[in-house]
Amino acid sequence: MIDVGKTPTSPVSRERSREIKRQSVISAAREAQLLSRADLAELTGLPPATLTNLVRDLIAEGYLIERGPGATTTGRPRAMLEFNPRAELVAAVSLEPPRITCEIADSNGSVIAHRTARLGGDVVETVCQFVAELVGDDRPALYGVAIAVPGVSSDGAVRLAPSVGLVEARPIGQSVQQQLGVPVVVDNDVNLMAAGERVAGAGKDVDDLLLLHVADGIGAGLILDGKVRRGASGAAGEVGFLPLDPEPDRAYGGVGPFEARWSANAIAERVVALHPGRRPEAPVGELIALAGTNAAARAYLDEVLDAWARLVISCACVVDPGRVLLSGAAAQLDDASLDHIQNLVSAKAPAATDVRRAVLGDQAVLHGAISYALSAAVRLPTLS
Repeated sequence: MIDVGKTPTSPVSRERSREIKRQSVISAAREAQLLSRADLAELTGLPPATLTNLVRDLIAEGYLIERGPGATTTGRPRAMLEFNPRAELVAAVSLEPPRITCEIADSNGSVIAHRTARLGGDVVETVCQFVAELVGDDRPALYGVAIAVPGVSSDGAVRLAPSVGLVEARPIGQSVQQQLGVPVVVDNDVNLMAAGERVAGAGKDVDDLLLLHVADGIGAGLILDGKVRRGASGAAGEVGFLPLDPEPDRAYGGVGPFEARWSANAIAERVVALHPGRRPEAPVGELIALAGTNAAARAYLDEVLDAWARLVISCACVVDPGRVLLSGAAAQLDDASLDHIQNLVSAKAPAATDVRRAVLGDQAVLHGAISYALSAAVRLPTLS
């Protein structure tokens, strides 16, 4: 006789239940770093028999390391378990033409391998090869990948990234995930810079901030309530496409009107025109130095500062970030130039807006990518 009141447990649901319990143990151990079996039982609510089996398996897999007895004030000392951060590795990849940079980090965010090379060939194949070579024999521990791209990203598809040959949408996230077999997150490089500054830089004490990055183009990364905001199609922060004063229509080929006039490239060209010679590697810094003795350079510097201040004010009117970080070429500003922008913003923005330099430089993207990979790469069973 079949008991219709009781649904039999399928092997699939049993496997899923076990994996969820396993993940709860891993999460608790990762958070605590060092704890006893009794601590694990209290944190997870799992019965002793279940926990014993899971701990045994996780020790065998390298997630947990048995340590000696911990300090105690009463009773027998308890044997301690330590979470092994090397059991979960993530890859942070930054596509910054003409370079590709990759770092392998453990679950504590400690970098254990780093490599930079020239970017060439197919983007997907290059990323997969780069990650596989850098992680090497630790490939089974690879937990997730985050890729920073200089373009618009939505659900892993990238467009408006002409510098890496991706103008039309291409699902590079899905393609890399299929080849490497781990979760992959793809996002705009400036979003990752903002996330990196929030984790380890000039924004780590606030939940709301805007990062303006001035390079070949100009982009913004927006964090509100502690979360990166990307917009409906992933194009939030494409401030380089803000219109200028009325001017004849022209095609920009993936470059916006504002960034065409006020980017590091545009400033470098103007510096060469004002002071013929080699193209400056640090155009803003050289413009500031030139402005000390050249009236035309001083006038142009004021134009640049006024334009960037208007950009900050425009963003502040819409999202009220509270803090704005200037990154890339804009971080080359000296104190007097930064104060000039701050004074303009303070006079015209509708709410208090603190303008500062970003502090992580090239490392901001990789800090953000590591954070992305750690938070997004969750291994749950794919059974159904």
